[in-house]
Amino acid sequence: MSRRVVDEVQPVRYGPFVTLLRLDGGLVALAPTQEDHPVHAQHWVNGSADSSAPHGVRPVIDPATGTTTGDFPVADSGVVDRAVRAAAAAAPGWWALGWEERARLLLEVADRIAAAASDLAVLESREMGKPVAMAREDIEGSVEVVRDAARAAGSFFATESAGGGLRRRPYGVAALITPWNYPVCQVTDFLGCLLAAGNTVVVKPSEKAPLAVAALGPLLEVLPPGVVSIVLGDGAAGAALVEHPLVGLVHFTGSVATGRKVGASAGARLVPCFLELGGKDALVVDRDVDVTAAAEMAAEGGWVNTGQVCTSVERVYVHTDVADAFLSELTRQAAHWRFGVGRDPESRMGPLVDADQRDHVHRQVSEARLAGAEVLIGGEPLPGPGFFYPPTVIVGAPDDSSLMTEETFGPVIAVRVVESFEDGVRLANTGAYGLTAAALTNDPGNVEIAAGLDAGAVTINGGGDGPEDAPFEPARDSGLGRVRFGPGALDSFTRPYVVSIGGSA
Repeated sequence: MSRRVVDEVQPVRYGPFVTLLRLDGGLVALAPTQEDHPVHAQHWVNGSADSSAPHGVRPVIDPATGTTTGDFPVADSGVVDRAVRAAAAAAPGWWALGWEERARLLLEVADRIAAAASDLAVLESREMGKPVAMAREDIEGSVEVVRDAARAAGSFFATESAGGGLRRRPYGVAALITPWNYPVCQVTDFLGCLLAAGNTVVVKPSEKAPLAVAALGPLLEVLPPGVVSIVLGDGAAGAALVEHPLVGLVHFTGSVATGRKVGASAGARLVPCFLELGGKDALVVDRDVDVTAAAEMAAEGGWVNTGQVCTSVERVYVHTDVADAFLSELTRQAAHWRFGVGRDPESRMGPLVDADQRDHVHRQVSEARLAGAEVLIGGEPLPGPGFFYPPTVIVGAPDDSSLMTEETFGPVIAVRVVESFEDGVRLANTGAYGLTAAALTNDPGNVEIAAGLDAGAVTINGGGDGPEDAPFEPARDSGLGRVRFGPGALDSFTRPYVVSIGGSA
């Protein structure tokens, strides 16, 4: 099997602020044409900006250029306490407004976020690197999630009556702790349903990308003070939030290691906790598929957002009969994925979020290569400013290597050739993670085998019509708790209870 690594990338410098990469005959921008003004973020507590910095001010670095994008104040437990107490004080009044007024205010918030989507997208790109067009599309889509939650509140609460029967009440103060890979969307995707359900919310975004989330604060000023607060800080602030005695529900998205700590802390207080953690998602490719389409699916699944998605395709198990053709096509596609600064409209992929993430990705690739794997394309950090890593295809990594068993969170697709579709499904089900999984096959019998992939969601042949607003529950170490991402999330974020009324006393 002949597998050739493509030509090395060569940097080309144009002036003090522009560095381009020449890749497969094309030029890809790596640095902006002008410097940007720094952004000084603030907390949003009890309806107003708060610059308290008891633990100092921390910079945020543009991962495409290595320059400073801005900074943020680092909260301590005192700032967290003020935010939680404000949320607890606002909770009774927020619930008493009723679903119609809450929905009206949420729709107004959605309109304000939609109007700011372009600016928020640029800020996301400057702090974590993703292409602006992608960030804007994500934010606009998430705005619709907020609107859907507001509109669903009527039918959800319509079943309640003044008499006996099933009723619901909010949990009170919800702690929403979010990651850096989709800064705004990971807040708004859940904020709408939490608020529509009658909860108040304290948000703690990742310290790696807090600026766009902080910018949401003034957009939320139409809500009563305290209904939503945003606290900026590191893991200590997150721990103080989860441990606060007035927090009644926790929703965390992040790493398995931190998720275990969050779950233990919430469990110690018997507080409901939703955890969406890591993934090592697999795609199983059968012998009878269109290899071009299969390679396109793998590429989109593995390299969007530079592979920094918990549901990225990180492992591919491909049938030996089509392995050569599949690998050739996937490598060809990798050579044509344009990457660069997010504000370049031609960029499909930005940098990794920081040097630590780039080093983590490269460590996995290097260890696999030393163990006998073959890198077909990519596999080396790129020169120049920023933390760029190219689309990478690697084949033959040992099944017990870190590349095949641990989350990569980078633009690396590890391919394993298998003798049968059944072997592919069996190997896909190994390991600690079970977030999502996918398969491609034209064999009806193998479709049913693919349905046995052990994950929170399984996509076969690109997916199709499924149950509306289906629940999602990660398997194994990928998380805990059954949630919905549409209007059904109101069910997850309220506590049901039954009122039974007898005759006269």
